[in-house]
Amino acid sequence: MGKHKPIYDPSTDCGDYVVATGCHELHTTGKKRFQKKYYSHTTRPGSLKEITMDKMMAKWGGGEVLRRAVRGMLPKNRLRDDRMARLKCRFASAAHVQTTWLTRLTGFEGQVHPYKDNILRLGQTTSISYLPEVQATLQQQAAPLSQ
Repeated sequence: MGKHKPIYDPSTDCGDYVVATGCHELHTTGKKRFQKKYYSHTTRPGSLKEITMDKMMAKWGGGEVLRRAVRGMLPKNRLRDDRMARLKCRFASAAHVQTTWLTRLTGFEGQVHPYKDNILRLGQTTSISYLPEVQATLQQQAAPLSQ
């Protein structure tokens, strides 16, 4: 949502991405994996479809389960689809890598974080502002102001 940014406004999406890695290792307690059902409907009569969490994980992977959980937790407003587009789920299962259209949909697969240099860790010294190219840009911008 971008609440840590100085340009934050509740009615706009500030463009932060969330990358979830290791979605194939999703763990649930109890019998949730076999009893929880996900429903979809195309608004046509008789088109209600249901699938259990176990079958969804076998077919789509843990990323889809995580995506549906996050979608249910977000506010139901016009920004929800934009925020969901910025959620990237990673998986490393060989069965999911072979489906090329799913790889195109998510954009990557595997365990390595795709945006490692852009990670902002609050409370630690690791930040994008410590990169040499960012420091050079900040110095160039500060030079005209000091003159």
